Amino acid sequence: MEGEAKEQRESFSSLGWALLFVFFIIYALLAIPFKSYSQPLIVMSIIPFGMIGAVMGHWVMGMELTIMSLLGMLALIGVVVNDSLVLVDYINKRRSEGLDLQEAVLTAGSSRFRPVMLTSLTTFIGLMPLLFEKSTQAQFLIPMAVSLGFGILFATFITLLLVPVNYLLIAKAKAWLTTSHLNIIKCIKFI
Repeated sequence: MEGEAKEQRESFSSLGWALLFVFFIIYALLAIPFKSYSQPLIVMSIIPFGMIGAVMGHWVMGMELTIMSLLGMLALIGVVVNDSLVLVDYINKRRSEGLDLQEAVLTAGSSRFRPVMLTSLTTFIGLMPLLFEKSTQAQFLIPMAVSLGFGILFATFITLLLVPVNYLLIAKAKAWLTTSHLNIIKCIKFI
């Protein structure tokens, strides 16, 4: 029993390091094309909600979290980031075409609704045969499918609401900091 518990602790420890590494790589890969330090945070802000959906999926299915569940959550990160990326990229394109911030965010939600929903729903529907498989050979994969499937469902709905809101908040915070910064410089020059 002690050896098994030790192995499990080591697995969770290495999985934690892998998760930090994945977050760093995702952030770096998003920061380069966006040419922004804040927009990758908007995209990645949805990741915890995918995890919540995965845990709720295990609860709904009456299953315990296993190592395979956690590996499914790692796979879930990529899919959830993709949905968020589609929205942020669309907003950026509309703003570069000259639309104001509010209009770009509103059109992104309505224009990208169908692609985001289709990718998420087709992934979940594709996982359904595995979710309800009764054969013993598939039993070890089911926790991974539960994490991925339910996490995608929950995170998709949150993505369509949270990503545009986060984009607006960060853009307005940047604008406020820029004007505040200029006012502080004027005050310092005045003194």
